[in-house]
Amino acid sequence: MDATDVGSHWESNAETWTIYSRAGYDKYRDALNTPAFLDMLPPVVGLKGLDLGCGEGTNTREVARLGAEMTGLDIAPTFIRYARETEAADPLGIAYVLGDGQGIDFPDESFDFVTAFMSMMDMADQRKVLKGVHRILKPGGFLQFSILHPCFVPPTRKNIRDERGEAVAVQIADYFDETDGRIERWLFSEIPAEERAKLTPFSVPRFHRTLTTWVSMVVGAGLVIEAFGEPMASEEVARAEPVVADTRVAPIFLHIRAGKP
Repeated sequence: MDATDVGSHWESNAETWTIYSRAGYDKYRDALNTPAFLDMLPPVVGLKGLDLGCGEGTNTREVARLGAEMTGLDIAPTFIRYARETEAADPLGIAYVLGDGQGIDFPDESFDFVTAFMSMMDMADQRKVLKGVHRILKPGGFLQFSILHPCFVPPTRKNIRDERGEAVAVQIADYFDETDGRIERWLFSEIPAEERAKLTPFSVPRFHRTLTTWVSMVVGAGLVIEAFGEPMASEEVARAEPVVADTRVAPIFLHIRAGKP
């Protein structure tokens, strides 16, 4: 599977994804993953940043609100259309560009930092993407990205639940299976059943890599790992949004920050 195929899958997802994520059904993003990512992000006031795989722009706007001058890049035209419409209605100075993360078309040393919220694991040639990020970063700049945790969300994963339905353990398999382009079909779990029945599930291509592979790709691109993050829902957040309570058993997301010397 190449980038063109990946783009086709994400374009097919984009309309439904935008509508339902903006309606508040992406609970993992809103309640846990994005807040933890932003907490880990270094100060970006006055810096020039690229959001790689920006989708419909919600997270890009969160970073812009921290004072950065942002550009968003995504492979799906519908995502870019929604992002631009939101920017026109409520300007934050963000430029949105239609493009492929594997062929980042910006001049050398264009950005102080790059973010990638849950997009890297869906890109077909991650080594090429990381080398492109290194090229466009200024010396002293950094990349911070979030992915599904390779150790705890490999191709096969199942929550083990007790008699009350609460997650108490995680069963995993196929950790070393780095098959490219495995298609996962799902919808946000909090969408009401009667609405789910009317929707076509998302078609998400996965490019799972082991933790060893991720580290070797980051280091091989010339970047230096500075920080890891493994978000866990607090007791308060888990009570408010029970769907994210399973992150108290084992992490679902991994955040990595790496700098360019």
